[in-house]
Formats: sequence, C-alpha cells, structure tokens
Amino acid sequence: MPADVLITEYTDPACPWAFSAEPFRRRLNWLYGEQVEWEVKLVGLSDGTGSSPFTPEMLSNAYKKISHEHKMPIDTRVRERMAASVPACRAAVAARLNASSDQTRRLLRRLRVRTMSGELLDAPETIDGAARDAGIDPEQLHRWVEDPATQAALDEDMAAARQPMPAARVLDAKLANWSGGRRYTCPSYEIERRADGVRIAIPGFQPFAVYDVITANLVPGLTRRPAPETVEEVLEWTGTPLASIEVAVVMDITFEDARERLGRVAVEQPVGFDGFWTLP
Repeated sequence: MPADVLITEYTDPACPWAFSAEPFRRRLNWLYGEQVEWEVKLVGLSDGTGSSPFTPEMLSNAYKKISHEHKMPIDTRVRERMAASVPACRAAVAARLNASSDQTRRLLRRLRVRTMSGELLDAPETIDGAARDAGIDPEQLHRWVEDPATQAALDEDMAAARQPMPAARVLDAKLANWSGGRRYTCPSYEIERRADGVRIAIPGFQPFAVYDVITANLVPGLTRRPAPETVEEVLEWTGTPLASIEVAVVMDITFEDARERLGRVAVEQPVGFDGFWTLP
C-alpha cells in the first residue's frame, strides 16, 4: 500500500545546511514511519569548474557558524581546496537507480559524514569509502556511475531543482541564484498528499515546527508515534552513527541531556565539537 505522503527532498551531500537538517528529517521519519515516502533529488551545487566565489577560508568560517548554531559535528579546519559535489551527487543517483533505497540513503549519509569530517567530497577514496560504509561494492558503483542513464537522471534532478514551485518563489530569500535564474537551496522539500496530489513547497532550511505543522495539516489523519524512551532505542532504530543533536531532536530532549545519556551507553567518534555515537 503506498504511503499517504510523498516528500521530495532536494539536497546535496556538500551542503552543511542539509547536514544540519538531518535531525528534523529523522524526527519526521520517527513520527510517521511508513506513512511517509521519501524521494531524494540531487541539486549538484558545485561542478569543480572554479566558478564558485567561495574559498576554503570562507567555507571554514561558514562551518564554524553553522555548527555552533545547529550543533551538528563538523570539522571546521580549512580544507586544502574546494571540492566539487557533482561526482558525489552522481554516485548517489547511481545508487538510487540500482541499489536499495536503504543503501542509497546510507550512501548519502556516509558521503555527508565523511566530508563534514574533513575529507574532500570529490576524492575517489571518499566516494569509495562511503560506498563500502553503505554496503555497496565500489567497483560496482563505478559501473553504475558510468551508465549513461545515471547522468541523464542527475541532469533531470538538477533541472528540477532549478524549477522551484511557484509557491516557493514567493519565499525568494530561501532560494539561490544560478546562471538561468533561481533554484532550491538545500534542503528543500515538496510535500505531496497522495490522495489528491496536493503539493506544498518548503524551500530552504526551516525549523522542525514548519515541517511538522505542514505535514499535520496536509494529512491530519496520520498516526504519530510517541517519542522514544531511550537513546539505545534511537541508535538501534537508525542503525547508523548519530550526532548528539540527532538523538536529542528525535527524543524531544535537550542536546545536553542527550549527550549525558549517550555517554553512559554509547561510544563516541569525535568530530569537531561533538561526534557520532554508536552502541558498543
């Protein structure tokens, strides 16, 4: 039976705002479970042509500000160079076309974690390592990437990201420039009620309450699961290392409370000022 709600997520593994919104996406997943289906479209923020005005120093400063404000672990040291995101986007699209949805989501997650931990996103070893983390054979992923269907699908994703819904254009500050006009920033959501196809655009990074209120009003009959009682429950549910703030948001507790509880039962891999927690 199809899910009641389809959320199309416009994202890019290089974007620290999309990374910082992961706690909200996880909480939506916890609350609504299989009642919500996710579709990922890759924006392709940078192609490595050198057209971006950003420098490694500017990126480091942006990381420091975003990490401080939103509490996701980011290594804020100055990178040796700016990295393109399109190769990683292409890998994610290749997985979407050929692997399971769980593997695709794990690959996207591991690409995010690796680049936010200091690795260059366009380095082959970063993409290969993320593939292994996600349970995908890197050589197999290379073959998928080289299939012309992968580039065609990525081109479609990038074109869709550059054609925001009319309602999204009203919130112009949440959009970004590109050579042909305006595009979605990351993350942007389009939330569709499957029963009648009504779709609502949520461009750019937003507080969790925005996603929650829109989903609840769009489909008021959805069943909401109560918050988990323990941090172990959250870590077991995701099956992937989580930041303190991700656990806190899913459980609806404070960041400090989450760190204290995690410290009693889990092992932390430090990144930046925080880290990623796993059960021993």
